[in-house]
Amino acid sequence: MNFTDMNLSPEINRAISDLGYEEATPIQAKAIPEALTGRDIIGQAQTGTGKTCAFAIPVLERINPEDKHVQALILCPTRELALQVAGEFRKLSKYMHDVKLLPVYGGQDIVKQIRSLKQGVQIVVGTPGRIMDHMRRKTIRCEHIAQVVLDEADEMLDMGFRDDIETILSQVPEDRQTMLFSATMPQPIRELAAHYQHDAENIRIAKKELTVENIEQYYHEVRRDRKDEILSRVLDVYNPELTIIFCNTKMKTQEVANELSERGYFAEGLHGDLKQNQRDAVMDNFRNGKTDILVATDVAARGIDVSGVDLVVNYDLPQDDEYYVHRIGRTGRAGKSGLAISFVTGREIYKLKEIMRYCHTKIKLKPVPSLDDVTNTRVNYVFDRLEEIMQEEDLSKMSELIEDKVNESDYTSLDVASAFLKMYLNSKMGGSSEEATDDEYDDEVSGGKVRLFINVGKKDHVKPGDILGAVAGEAKIPGKLVGEIKMYDKFTFVEVPAEYGENVLHAMKHAKIKGKKVNIEPAKKERH
Repeated sequence: MNFTDMNLSPEINRAISDLGYEEATPIQAKAIPEALTGRDIIGQAQTGTGKTCAFAIPVLERINPEDKHVQALILCPTRELALQVAGEFRKLSKYMHDVKLLPVYGGQDIVKQIRSLKQGVQIVVGTPGRIMDHMRRKTIRCEHIAQVVLDEADEMLDMGFRDDIETILSQVPEDRQTMLFSATMPQPIRELAAHYQHDAENIRIAKKELTVENIEQYYHEVRRDRKDEILSRVLDVYNPELTIIFCNTKMKTQEVANELSERGYFAEGLHGDLKQNQRDAVMDNFRNGKTDILVATDVAARGIDVSGVDLVVNYDLPQDDEYYVHRIGRTGRAGKSGLAISFVTGREIYKLKEIMRYCHTKIKLKPVPSLDDVTNTRVNYVFDRLEEIMQEEDLSKMSELIEDKVNESDYTSLDVASAFLKMYLNSKMGGSSEEATDDEYDDEVSGGKVRLFINVGKKDHVKPGDILGAVAGEAKIPGKLVGEIKMYDKFTFVEVPAEYGENVLHAMKHAKIKGKKVNIEPAKKERH
């Protein structure tokens, strides 16, 4: 169904055209015509299906612009989702100049919200707690409210908002229109709908429509105690720009985020124990690239819309089959391909088969990346460096010298190139080292390994895999011999076998990591 077939107002049709929307998504095609009649709606659809438009368009169509009282309440579980929904309403109402909207949520100055409400607002989008505050203060009056929308209803219940929701619904007029949207339909949601809705139209996206396209889906069979190690290998082999890792509990989410950070990755956790300002900071860091990896629970990740996610990892398999679709749908957006990898432990294989049946999809077994896989991937660093030189440097004089050598001998140009590559990898390069600017350390050798200091760190957007690739590639040692890599903001420690220490120091003298010339020297113990 096209939006032009829905008999919408010219103002909304114009806004929809500006947004580039033409054909309605399944949830929109089914929900909008019913909602325009004023009928109660129960809509089941996951994030990314366009459900916000499915209720925003009918809400806007039924607003009386001449009435300056609050006429519609949109309840959302989090501040972030409330702001996203408010943003969608604003885009759709850009030509409805007499319709005013206000987002309200905790953490924002309530006095400013009260001032805006007094000036006249027809639509309020907010979190249940803050809406309750305004109702108690009489700054939101219920007499004129004709529409209530519960967005992400299952998450609001999970977050403990049931009492607030019931209080709000009991105070607004009974002849209102109530629209409830939820990704899942557990028993508490059905009870809420039965009690507060009348003759609701049930709209559910068929399971086959839940299947996510353009996403490669694999699973690794892993032991529970090796998940962190395997996770690091996955990240190093695929080297994604942005990754979301899903865990089933708040505690495990933070544990995994901490473990990754200790291993030198730019990772942060997102879960219900964080305060709102902490959640905002984590999401800002992920959106602007300061954090590469977001470790999240299902509830905390709901409503997040970040483009460019290359990889989704199910560190834990989800308890609910539907959540698998919601999780992996974070990647492969806007027609781009994506990758989803699930860790399966022991008898969880039966759970995975349930997920495959539910999603009508095939999740293929893939061997766990080996240390050699990681090494081979990172050794490509050497060839990347060569490519940089070929693209950026004038090699005409070098070409003449090689041509002269080829002409006066029985060697081919390939022989010469191969010899140069071997010499480059094995050579012990001289040259002066730059002074380290960080704290002084004393030489430390333990367990047959030497610890080296490198003057690049997290703030240089360097990953452990970059360090591994540089050390293994420049010094031509197997990547599996490189030990612990511990990254800080401005510098990194890396362990190598003691017998390779001098070789690594010399080989790395003129090395670059992420385009930056590095200084490497024996590490020293921190002075107290």
